Amino acid sequence: MNLNQKIAIVTGGASGFGAATAQRMAEAGARVMVADLNVAGAQAIADKINASGGQAASVAADVADRASFENMVTSTFQAFGGLDILVNNAGTTHRNKPALEVTEEEFDRVYRVNVKSLFWAAQAVLPGFVKQGSGCIVNVASTTGVRPGPGLSWYSGSKAAMINITKGLALEFAKSGVRINAVNPMIGETAMLGDFMGMDDTPANRERFLMRIPLGRFTRPADVASAVTFLASDEASYLTGVCLDVDGGRNI
Repeated sequence: MNLNQKIAIVTGGASGFGAATAQRMAEAGARVMVADLNVAGAQAIADKINASGGQAASVAADVADRASFENMVTSTFQAFGGLDILVNNAGTTHRNKPALEVTEEEFDRVYRVNVKSLFWAAQAVLPGFVKQGSGCIVNVASTTGVRPGPGLSWYSGSKAAMINITKGLALEFAKSGVRINAVNPMIGETAMLGDFMGMDDTPANRERFLMRIPLGRFTRPADVASAVTFLASDEASYLTGVCLDVDGGRNI
């Protein structure tokens, strides 16, 4: 996969799927802005990329805030002179629990980060992509947006919205040369694993969830990174509106 001369932003890039994606894109030749609320973590990933011969910078970003999102885009132009790829990876969840036990505060946080961020993304990058006649957005959604999981109703709804928005924007902006796709990971080996399971992250509890996955393991950050990098590359130039399950067969 070749991303030479491409400039990319990866939100939530300080850890998990985002960190792996930022590094994989840099390996493919992209110049990468690592964006995260965790400023030190984002800089650590950028330093790692640069030490490996890639090109990266970091920026503080709250994707649920318009001014912060716009600053992230402006900072990328200042650092690298343009933008070709936006990876909307930053996300959050409520802890796995009955739907009626999720608080309004938890609900609002999930929808600000997972859904409203896409609105700010569209406002901040699509006019520029249309003007240049090219550009690519990859949204990191979830298998639960296709097949809801017990205890994650509101989170699943936010990811279903992300999938629908991906398809709608892909249709609307295809004639402008802009591609918009998504990946749908299964529960993954990240810091949020315990929240998704709704229980302590122990070998026994992991086994309960692994039974649902035909390939017998959780989604790894590298799995998501490879899928995102492919969808952002020219090898996927005929793909738009695709929502690719990265789930070990969970959604079959």
